[in-house]
Amino acid sequence: MPVPAGHGMSGPSTFDKLKMGGLMGGTVGLIIGFIFGATNIVRFGPGPNGMLRTLGQYMVGSAATFGFFMAIGSTIRTESSPIATEAFRRVGKQPIIMPRQYVRRIPVGKNENN
Repeated sequence: MPVPAGHGMSGPSTFDKLKMGGLMGGTVGLIIGFIFGATNIVRFGPGPNGMLRTLGQYMVGSAATFGFFMAIGSTIRTESSPIATEAFRRVGKQPIIMPRQYVRRIPVGKNENN
């Protein structure tokens, strides 16, 4: 027997949202760090640390920064007040269908006095 929608199911917790934001930001940060790191290595050379270590520093630094801010941003963005949560819960219920009011239509070109 299927479980009715809205009963016994809940969305991800705040900590789950924090983790998801951190993982998404970390992934984007790794990619951006790779692009900027490779560009700077090509332009200015690897420096005294060597190519892989320099590229790794760019990638890890960018991933940590993006992950941190994305985790905090996604947590703040998804928090809601109890009033809003209750309003969203009520939206899932069946709508109340009201009967349409009868409107008398007058045919085009005819006057009401005819």
